[in-house]
Amino acid sequence: MTTKQDSAQVTLEYIKTIGIVNNGFNGRGFANPYDLAITADGTIYVINRCDTARASAIRVGILNFDEDYLGEFGYGNGSGDGQFVWAVSMRLDSQERLLITDEHNHRISIFDTSGKFLEKWGTPGSAPGELNGPAGIDIDGDDNVYIVDQHNSRIQKFTIDGKYIAHWGEFGTEPGQFNLPWGVSVGPDGSVFVADWRNDRIQKFSPEGDVLAVYGESGDGDGQFSRPAGLTVAPDGVIFVADWGNERVQVLNSDGSFALKLRGQATVSKWAADYFASNPEELEAREIANMTPELPAHLRSAYHESSQSEPYFWGPVAVRLDNQGRVYVSEANRHRLQIYQRTDV
Repeated sequence: MTTKQDSAQVTLEYIKTIGIVNNGFNGRGFANPYDLAITADGTIYVINRCDTARASAIRVGILNFDEDYLGEFGYGNGSGDGQFVWAVSMRLDSQERLLITDEHNHRISIFDTSGKFLEKWGTPGSAPGELNGPAGIDIDGDDNVYIVDQHNSRIQKFTIDGKYIAHWGEFGTEPGQFNLPWGVSVGPDGSVFVADWRNDRIQKFSPEGDVLAVYGESGDGDGQFSRPAGLTVAPDGVIFVADWGNERVQVLNSDGSFALKLRGQATVSKWAADYFASNPEELEAREIANMTPELPAHLRSAYHESSQSEPYFWGPVAVRLDNQGRVYVSEANRHRLQIYQRTDV
C-alpha cells in the first residue's frame, strides 16, 4: 500500500560527517561501512565489510562522536573464531555485548566492547533454527534475538545464547511473505519491523509473527521504496529507513505515513581535513573541482546523481540512533557516516 503524508512533524538538522576512505588494512577510516552500534556512553562501533580485494581487512572500527579513533577488532576474512566473510549487521544486548551477523558463515559472532571474541552460534540450513544468509539483527527488551534469515525468506527468533524459539515467513509477495528481506528493528511496543528488500516495502509484525501493517510499494515517490535495506524504529515509533535503491533515507511516522526524506548534506570530516592539511595539493585540486555537477537528462537517476554529487548519500545501507536523539546514516560507497539531530523531540 502507498503511504501518505499526514500532519505529524519530524524534523532533522544535519550536524556533521565522520569518515574517510581507508584503502589499507587497519587504522582510522572506513572501508564499505555496513552497520554501526552505539553504546550508552557514546562509543561507536562500525562494521568495515570491505570489498573482495581487501577481504583480509574486514574488521570493526571503534571511535566516538568527537572523531577520536579508539581502535579496532576482528581477525579478517575467514571462518575461524572472530573472523568474518560477509559481515552485515550488529546489535548490542543488555550486557553491551556486540552480536554480529555473517551472511556467508551463516552465524552470529559475539564480542565484548573491548573487542574480545566471546562465542558464536548458528548452523547453516533451512530447518527451524538453521540459517541461510543471516542479515539484519535486533534484540528486544527481554534479550530475544530477531534475525532476518535472508535466503530462507523468514524471520527467526532466538534466545540470547542462540536457542531457537520461533520463526515466520516464506517466499512470496503477499503480506507476511518475503523476497530477500534485509533489515529488522524492534519497535517500542515489541512490534517487529522488516525491510522486505526485493518487495520494496516495510512489514510490521507482532512478536509472534502476525502481520500488523505493510508500508510502501515500488517507486521513488514519497513513501515508496527501491530496495530498502537497514531500518530503525525510534522510541516514539518513528521509522527511519535506508532507502538504498533510491539513494536516500525516508522517515515514516509511527502510523507508516510519510514524514520526510533526506538525500544527504555531507561536509568534510575532521579526518578528511587532517588529510588535506598534510596533502595541500589534493586540497587545491578539490577546491577547483565541481562536487555537485549538473548532469545531463539521461543521467538524472538517483544512482548517477549520488555517485557524482559528494554531499549526497551513496549506498545508504544502515540507519541507527543514539540516546541523544542523533541519527547516523552509514554510506557503504562513500565510506562515511552522516549524522543528524532530531529537533522535534
